[in-house]
Amino acid sequence: MRVESVLLPSLLLGAALLFAASPASTEGQKASPVYKASAVLKDASGKDVGTVTFSTTPSGALLDLKLDGVPPGVHALHIHAVGKCEPPDFKSAGPHFNPDQTKHGIMSPEGPHAGDLPNIHVPADGKLEVEFLDPVVTLSQESALLDADGSSIVIHAGPDDYKTDPAGNSGDRIACGVITP
Repeated sequence: MRVESVLLPSLLLGAALLFAASPASTEGQKASPVYKASAVLKDASGKDVGTVTFSTTPSGALLDLKLDGVPPGVHALHIHAVGKCEPPDFKSAGPHFNPDQTKHGIMSPEGPHAGDLPNIHVPADGKLEVEFLDPVVTLSQESALLDADGSSIVIHAGPDDYKTDPAGNSGDRIACGVITP
């Protein structure tokens, strides 16, 4: 096989992708404003155990989660309706963020809450870095995520079963962070 027969299609594909991403190809489309928000997660003793950065995308909010010091195992991760994280139980964060008043769980035919997120699997060293998309949450000016009482992100002691209302049998709240612009 000649190098040119492999290289040429790759170059053509790269050029096509570059052209498609150029500003001229977005002519006539309304630009989506970029918003960011973040939270510092703290455990019940007040120790920092991670951060979450939220970025707007045309498809929802991209979450970049970085943890260090969370107990190993599978844990539920939820966005809660109130921007308060008072230890030791973090009940001040209120219920899940649920502006559409749906049932809990991504497996529920009547769900999910906007704040229902995938379980996280923390390895033995307590460190985890993961990005994922929440297609329901936005950081736009109209979003209740950054409303007057704010919102928070909570890690639970156990996994979310993705169906049991109101919180997926996920156990105690072990870390919490207030989401701020």
